[in-house]
Amino acid sequence: MRCIGKLTDEDFNLESVPLDNPRIRYAARGIIFNEDGKVAILYKQKKNEFKLIGGGIEEDEDPKEAFEREALEETGYKIEIYECLGTFEEIKSRDNFKQTSYVFVSRALKKVSNPHYTEKELKENSQFLWLDLEKALKIIKACQKNILPSEFESRLSLYHTKFVVRRDYLILKYYKHNYY
Repeated sequence: MRCIGKLTDEDFNLESVPLDNPRIRYAARGIIFNEDGKVAILYKQKKNEFKLIGGGIEEDEDPKEAFEREALEETGYKIEIYECLGTFEEIKSRDNFKQTSYVFVSRALKKVSNPHYTEKELKENSQFLWLDLEKALKIIKACQKNILPSEFESRLSLYHTKFVVRRDYLILKYYKHNYY
């Protein structure tokens, strides 16, 4: 499968340290369009974080199933996946962590419930928004400079959030330049 992007500490002007038996995580995320051509974005108000819909792949779950589940949990919509753009790698050496995300493009079919946020997402005042692709790119790019650390996470919270926001900006940018 094609790797559409990669982030390392050097992308944030940090020196990487060698990984030593790193924690590995697989995730599924992507772009969900509604009937008006707007993109679903999760906004965590307390962190000033804007990100794409998605999350970790659970045991015995394939990437498509994981993205469908995450979409339902974070938006309340059933989705139809058009394609997998590829994978996106994050190597966070300062936390001895490597994540590979499968990146999908989909459309919202039908709202079947309200979002079901985790306790942490609720405490961060999470909500999802429908934004035009251009506006989503601008907001995600701008929030990179104003991210706030989460009071619910470790000292590496801001470090991880910077990766998340930059990753999702690069995914949207990749999609815009190659498919839009």
